[in-house]
Parts: sequence; structure tokens; C-alpha cells
Amino acid sequence: MRNETGGTMVVDLQTDPYNNNHSRHNLSRDGIFPPDDPIIVNSNVTHQRFSSVSASTMSSGPASGEGSPCVMSPWARVSPPWSADFNEDNVLETNGLIGSIVRKEGHIYSLAASGDLLYTGSDSKNIRVWKNLKEHAGFKSSSGLIKAIVIFGDRIFTGHQDGKIRIWKVSKRKPGKHKRVGTLPTFKSMVKSSVNPKHFMEVRRNRNSVKTKHNDAVSSLSLDVELGLLYSSSWDTTIKVWRISDSKCLESIHAHDDAINSVMSGFDDLVFTGSADGTVKVWKRELQGKGTKHTLAQVLLKQENAVTALAVKSKSSIVYCGSSDGLVNYWERSKRSFTGGILKGHKSAVLCLAIAGNLLLSGSADKNICVWRRDPSDKSHQCLSVLTGHMGPVKCLAVEEERACHKGAKASVAEGDRKWIVYSGSLDKSVKVWRVSERMATWREMDEPAASSERKSSSSPHEGSGAWSSRNVEK
Repeated sequence: MRNETGGTMVVDLQTDPYNNNHSRHNLSRDGIFPPDDPIIVNSNVTHQRFSSVSASTMSSGPASGEGSPCVMSPWARVSPPWSADFNEDNVLETNGLIGSIVRKEGHIYSLAASGDLLYTGSDSKNIRVWKNLKEHAGFKSSSGLIKAIVIFGDRIFTGHQDGKIRIWKVSKRKPGKHKRVGTLPTFKSMVKSSVNPKHFMEVRRNRNSVKTKHNDAVSSLSLDVELGLLYSSSWDTTIKVWRISDSKCLESIHAHDDAINSVMSGFDDLVFTGSADGTVKVWKRELQGKGTKHTLAQVLLKQENAVTALAVKSKSSIVYCGSSDGLVNYWERSKRSFTGGILKGHKSAVLCLAIAGNLLLSGSADKNICVWRRDPSDKSHQCLSVLTGHMGPVKCLAVEEERACHKGAKASVAEGDRKWIVYSGSLDKSVKVWRVSERMATWREMDEPAASSERKSSSSPHEGSGAWSSRNVEK
């Protein structure tokens, strides 16, 4: 049943078109997609990309009944429009759905936010730029599916299904007009590498390719702003390190045994990768002259289910990992060791993760977005709410802090009182815009205020969406 305002929605898995008849062999390794998804229907990729998710795993997470955050969600109320005044005394009135962007031209696969601008990538060959929920600009790529977008200063990097990374800039003469200024790898580097046998690698049996070129879809992009490095991951099982200043590929690493779905530059010179082979790996970066060298430091996770998304909070040394079984694993680094836990809140594959202050947002093939809050004092996690309204899998998330620009608002916002604008892109061809607050009460606190102090996340991993389990990960 759909709530057009983006409020509470209980999904009947028996009739849900996105969950019906999804056996192990029609699920993509990077998540669940509708039957007409171009990756599933038109791909000529030879290696397997199927997860071990089956109908039986749909039960992990809250049931759609009493006690479910889907039913008890405090987000059922419609939010005021963009121009509404900030109301410090009534947090509930200022949280929730702000609006939706619908342009029926393709499934939304990637988002990037920069200030008041939002960039959206889809399988329509177009990158759209939005401002205040209205189309501001757009530019077209020569390839189809746009799987990743990151912004570095005045440059926009886009990762594509054809294995290329394209670089765009805003025209100085015509504000709003974007021009392609480069492609990674560059044509010059391809020619130079093609004459040196050392620059080739085996991508399939009896077939070699230049190391600087991705030979399958670019699945994610991550920036190390301080060092001026761009990391790219691909379904060709490699990650590559690019120097932004001269577009040079510094390193190509065969990192996993199956498609890599996410790469994240992290803290303490560490880089994290998550793959369809079910592992999360930690890589140690060393600077060598003008180049880099990455070595495998440890494996954080090894499981049967595909790893579909990663998020890193560098300030707190935390790594989050979403999987095709609907679970979110997390690890916190302390004294060179990782201690972790599990968050259970989704009925299907977790397709994307985003961090906003002390909040973690997880988007899923079950069409919902869980909002988790981490308590810095005891490091526990609680489910604040579930954002509902999408009619298809939530494939990507982007977050920007809501500045104190409303009438009567204070110039600065204290830690823990911040508000965020969250963008969610879906395979229902829409983007929804939400306002979330770190001060929001949990769904349990809303229902039982008197007992809220006793409702911290449990040590049992079976207590619903707020549940977690602690474990130590060996060095």
C-alpha cells in the first residue's frame, strides 16, 4: 500500500512486484533490481553476479506488525515546504519528506550533493543538475548507465557502465553549462601503456588489457581530498588510484575474486573495499615518491552474501558495510584493532549507505531508508525511524547539512543538534528529499517515553531493528 505523502507504508511481500519471484538466480550481486534493469537484461558480462539471498532471508529485520518501525515511524507527518520557517520548539514538525523529483527518463543510480545543487545520474545517458527541487542544468554522456558521481572543487567525476571515468567542468562563460574536459584513462596514457608489456594484465583467459583501463562497469568512486587522489572500483575485480592533478593512474590493484561494489578512502591511510565475493578488505596506503603502494592489511568480513555498500566516518574511525542479506555490519577502530556489531532493520538487500553527523542512513531493495543514530558515549546504535514512500529499491543516497539560513535561526549549530537534507534515488525513477535531525526521538521513545532510558540497543542480534551484537575482529 502506498502513502503518496511519503509516510508509513506496510509492504505485502506476497504481492510486492520487486520482491515477488526473486530467486537466488535473478538477483544481482550488487543488489536487487527490477526485471527490466539494463544490467540484468542487456549485460554481456561473463562472470557471475548473483547473491545467495533467497525468500527465506526476507525475514531478517523487523516484521510488518506490532513493534515494527515501519508501522511506528514518526515520519508519517508531511513536512513544510522549503520556505518554511525553522521551528526550534517542535522538531517533529520540521522533519520528514520535503518533496520529490520525478523525471521519467531512467532509473536513478547515483547522486552527489554540493551546497544547494544536486547531481543525478541514471541509465538515460543524462546527468541532471537540480536546485531547490527544480531542474537547473544538465549534460549528456556518450555512455549509458552512470553508476557513480563525486565532486572535487569545480570538477565533477562520473563513473560509467562502459568502464570509463569522465571529468566535467562548469563553463565560466555560461554558468550552468557543463563541458567534458577529460576521460580516465586519458588517450595519451592508453597509447603510452599499449607499447609496454609491463602495463598489461590478464582480464580473462587468453585476453589481456591495459592496467589503467577498467574492463567492466565502474561501480563506485571515492576521493581523498587532502592527497588529491581519486579511487575507483569496478566489476572487473580491481581498484585504481588516480592522481587528480594530472589524471595519471598511479596504481591498479587486483583486490577481490569477484565484482567490487564499493571503495572508500578512510582514516589512518586506510582504504576499504567491499565485493560480491562477500569480503570487506582493508588496504594500507604508502606514498612512494610521486606514486602510491597499497598492501592488504586485513580482512574485516568474509561471508556468503555479497557486500553491496560501504560508508566510512573518518572522525570516529568507523566503517559501515551493507550486504545483500539486509544486514549492516560496522567496525570501530581502537588501538589498531576493530570492534564491531550488526544492525538489523531491512527485509532485503542494503544497496546504499550515507553518514550524516551521528546518523547513518541505509537504503534498501525493500524500498525503505532506515535512520540510525550512534550514541558517542556508549557507541550503541538505535533506529530513529524508517523513511517510506519510494515505490522501488533505494539505490543511492546523498547528504548535505542544512545550514542555519532560515528566519530567526542561530548562526551556529551545536554538535548533536544538526539537521540534514537527505536525497534518496530509486529505481522507481524518482528522487525524494528529506529533512532529518539528530535530535529526533527513536520510534521506541515515541511509543514508550517512560521506558526509553532502558531501550538502548540490546546485546542480542534478534531484537528487531534497533538490535546489534558486539564482536571483536582480530587484527
